[in-house]
Amino acid sequence: MPDSVYKVIELVGTSTKGWEDAATNAVHKAGESLKNLRIAEISKLDLSVEDGDVVRYRARVALSFKVGG
Repeated sequence: MPDSVYKVIELVGTSTKGWEDAATNAVHKAGESLKNLRIAEISKLDLSVEDGDVVRYRARVALSFKVGG
């Protein structure tokens, strides 16, 4: 197998359900336009709060995909 090259991008996925859904949403959306997705690494989790209630979960995702071939 020849050596490969990968590009890493950073995305922020959101969800009203939870962090796992937020990360999954980021990967699925990226998969609509990017091919050869390889690894997703969660680098940060946070949430949006309004009037004392959690309204949105956010997951910052570093996503790698194979460049070429």
